Amino acid sequence: MTSSITSSRDHIRNIAIIAHVDHGKTTLVDGLLKQSGTVDTRKELQDRAMDKLDLERERGITILSKNTGISWNGLTINIVDTPGHADFGGEVERVLGMVDSVLLLVDAFEGPMPQTRFVLSKALSHKLRPIVVINKVDRPDARPDEVLDEVFDLFVALDADEHQLDFPVLYASGRDGWAVKELEDEQTDLIPLLDSIQELAPAPKVELESPFQMQVATIAYDDFIGRIAIGRILKGTIRKGDQLSCLGLSDEGPRKARVTRLTGFVGLNQVPVEEAGAGDIVGIAGFLDILPGETLCDPAKPEALPPIAVDEPTISMEFIANNGPFSGLDGSHVTSSKVRERLYKELQSNVALRVEDTNSPEVFKVSGRGELHLGILIETMRREGYELMVSMPRVVIKDGPNGKEEPYEEVTVSCEGEFSGSVIQELNQRGGEMKDLRTDTDGMARIEFVVPSRGLIGYRSKFLTQTRGTGNLYRTFDKYGPYKGPFQRRASGALVALESGTVTSYSMESLQERGQLFVDPSQKVYAGQVVGESARNQDMVVNPCKAKKLDNIRSATKDIDTKLNAVRKMTLEEALEFINSDELVEITPKAVRLRKRVLDHSDRKRLEKRAES
Repeated sequence: MTSSITSSRDHIRNIAIIAHVDHGKTTLVDGLLKQSGTVDTRKELQDRAMDKLDLERERGITILSKNTGISWNGLTINIVDTPGHADFGGEVERVLGMVDSVLLLVDAFEGPMPQTRFVLSKALSHKLRPIVVINKVDRPDARPDEVLDEVFDLFVALDADEHQLDFPVLYASGRDGWAVKELEDEQTDLIPLLDSIQELAPAPKVELESPFQMQVATIAYDDFIGRIAIGRILKGTIRKGDQLSCLGLSDEGPRKARVTRLTGFVGLNQVPVEEAGAGDIVGIAGFLDILPGETLCDPAKPEALPPIAVDEPTISMEFIANNGPFSGLDGSHVTSSKVRERLYKELQSNVALRVEDTNSPEVFKVSGRGELHLGILIETMRREGYELMVSMPRVVIKDGPNGKEEPYEEVTVSCEGEFSGSVIQELNQRGGEMKDLRTDTDGMARIEFVVPSRGLIGYRSKFLTQTRGTGNLYRTFDKYGPYKGPFQRRASGALVALESGTVTSYSMESLQERGQLFVDPSQKVYAGQVVGESARNQDMVVNPCKAKKLDNIRSATKDIDTKLNAVRKMTLEEALEFINSDELVEITPKAVRLRKRVLDHSDRKRLEKRAES
C-alpha cells in the first residue's frame, strides 16, 4: 500500500519571476545564471538569454514562459520567467501552478504598473508569498521608499492576507548585477538575492511515495522526439521507460505511452535525467498529442487533476484566407484549409485562444485576450509563410445581470504635462473614467484611467501623435462592466484605388493634397486597396496609377522634380488599429496591405445603397 505522507524536499526551490513589461526580470535572470556559476562566465551570454523568440527580442517582452535551473550552494532553484502582459495570462495561470513562491520585480521609478497588478493578483490568489525586489534603484530618478509604499498599498488593494503583507524586500540593479537587503549595504553581487530565495522561498511539499501525478503546464517541441510535456511533478517518482496514462480535458478514456525521454533544466538547457521525483520540474516525451492542462499519472491509479482556469477572451477577429489579386505571390500557405489547420494547431498550446468555424469555409472567428495576443499570432503565422486577411478587432460582449456588458481595461499613461489635457479629453470621449492624475517634479504626468476596451481600439497611433512620440501607454484587463453605447472609431475616410497598376510619382503629387498616402512610387496596387487616409470624413476613390501625358513641349517649370511628402508605412498593429468594419488587413510574409472587403467600386456603392434602404 502506498503512503501519502507529505514531506519536504529541502534542496529544491521553485519560483516564478513576475513583473510589468520592461521592469528587468529577464535581465535579472541572466545575472543569476552567471553569478551562480550555472553558466560559464567565460562564455558570452546572449543579452536577454531567456527571450528565445525573435518576436520577444524585437518587442522587448516575454510571450512564452521559460524554465531555467540554477545550481547554487547545494540548492536546485527552478526559475520560471513569466509573461508580464495580461494578453498572455494563459501562460501565467499555468506557470503559477508549478511554483511555491514568486519574485515580484518592480521598477524603482515607475512603481507598480497595470501588468504588475494583473500578475500579482494571480499569484496572491494562488496563496503565494512574494519576495519583492525593487529593481533599477541605480536610476537617477529612482524613488525606492515611495515605490515600496505603493507596493504595500497594492497588496492591500488586492486583499493579500497577513502572511503575504509581511513580504521581504530587496533592492537591486539587474543590469549591473547586484542586490542588497538594505540600501546602505555594499553593492557587490546577486548573492543576497540567492540567499533570500534559499531562506524565504518554501521547499515544495510533496508525496514522494504516492502514485505518480503531474499536470502539463507548457509544451515544448523537438524535431527528433516531438512534443515534450513540461510541468512540476506533484506526487511520486518517474523514470525513463516508465509507462504513463494521460487523462485528457474531455471525457475520453486514458491514453497510454512510455516515457521516451526525461529531462530536467540546468541553465538554459534541458538535460537528460534517469529519474525525477515530486517537486521537480521536468520535461516528459512520449505522448505525441499531449496538451497543456492534461494530467499524466500512474496507469494503476488514473486520477485527473482539475483543469487550469484561464481567463476568457475579450477581443475577436475574423481570419480569412487571402483572396486578393496578389494572393500567392509571397506565401507558401495560402488556402483556407492551410489557415484552418494552423489555427487549430495553435489551440494545442495557446489555451487562452478560441477558434470557431463560420458559415463561410474561408472565414474563421478567432478570439483572444487582447489585440497584442492576436497580433503576435498573426505575426508568427506570416513569418511561417502564411497569407491571410483579418478584420477589425471587436470586443466580446456578454449578457450581464443588468443587460449587455463589455470588457474594461486599466490604462496608465506617462507623458509630458503639456500633452496631458489632450490625452484626458480623448480618453473621456472614448468612454474612459479618470481615476488618478499626478505630476512629478520633472513635469511628467501620470494618468490612470478605466476605459472600455472598445474605446482603446485604434487609439495607440493617435496617442503617439498627441504626445509627439514621447508618451508611454500601458493597459491591462480590469473587468466586464456596463455597455457604454456607440462612439466613433475613425473620423477620417480612406483613399481607395480605382484600378490596378503601378503607382506613379505624377499621380502621388496631386493625391497627397487629399490626405496621407500609404504607398510609394513604383509600388503595385490593386483596385479596392486602401492607399491612404483621406483628409475628409468620407472615402475617396482615386487613381494612384495615373501617368503623366507626354508631349513635345518643354518648359523650365514643367520638368522640375516632383516633390513628394513622406508616406506613412503601416506596421501590423497600426493597420489593425486603422481599419473600419468594411475594411481588412491583408498580411503576407513580405507585405501588410489595407483593403476594402468588397474590392469593386460599383459593387461597394450598390451594397451601400442597399444598406441605406
